[in-house]
Amino acid sequence: MTERRPLVQINTSFPGTEVAAETAATIASTYLVFRKIDSSYSKSLLKHVEQLFNFADTYRGSYSASIPQVQGFYNSSGYADELLWAATWLYHATGDLDYLKYVTEQNGSAFANWGSPSWFSWDDKHAATKVNLVLNVQSCQNGLIWVEEWNCLQHAMSSAFLAVLYSDYMVTSQTEMLYCDGKIYKPEDLRSFSISQADYALGKNPMKMSYLVGYGGNYPQQVHHRGSSIPVDADTGCRDGFKWLYSPDPNPNVAVGALVGGPFQNDSYMDIRNNSKQGEPSTYNSALIVALLSGLVSTSSVPKHL
Repeated sequence: MTERRPLVQINTSFPGTEVAAETAATIASTYLVFRKIDSSYSKSLLKHVEQLFNFADTYRGSYSASIPQVQGFYNSSGYADELLWAATWLYHATGDLDYLKYVTEQNGSAFANWGSPSWFSWDDKHAATKVNLVLNVQSCQNGLIWVEEWNCLQHAMSSAFLAVLYSDYMVTSQTEMLYCDGKIYKPEDLRSFSISQADYALGKNPMKMSYLVGYGGNYPQQVHHRGSSIPVDADTGCRDGFKWLYSPDPNPNVAVGALVGGPFQNDSYMDIRNNSKQGEPSTYNSALIVALLSGLVSTSSVPKHL
């Protein structure tokens, strides 16, 4: 593809707290991976994490206000949750109680909405910050967690990831059970729930379709993705892609590893390229299923038969 890809930036005049804080959270988690195997690299990561967080917190402002052209696609509902999310990761990385106080005291009452349910998504980090397990919710007819019709797998994968994460915490902390909404759950219950969501996404569903592109023998062929649907040698501009958008042919480039939006609540899926509600993949979808599958195969509470 030969179209222009202009770059934009956030700075002190045009802040983007969500972007800076989310990046800080990401690098803080990377620091935790490398701190025992590469001390020099991990120290550099931690230095930049703290700089990014200070920038995000000092120059508060929504990135979608500073960069208005994104408002029609990824308009932010607010930056407060990203600040809490980043501070939580910084506390986990450093053990500095100031970051814990930032979340629980200084900004918790103003930003956290502790008593209100929320979802872990690209735009909302409250559930992940609280490590709040969401089990008592609507589902598809065959068991997939279902919140809304636009990109439903985002919520299913995030709920499953938080469940497997918390099940691991229960095992390592020797917490035998969790009491939630009048029901008792053991670590294996949470893990079974997580496995059921992963199984559904990978093909154990009424459509017998893997929603992870490239996995299995039956996966979406008309993914709503420009790089996947336009031939690699096409000489095209930004507005020239409609002939491929409405083409009945499968995508010429397979977006291996992309997790699409997923089914409607009746478990149906329409594999049509302009069906962006169901067929649009995203980096945050793929990140969630990678996290979920990694947790299922590598954490301390993995059953022996896996």
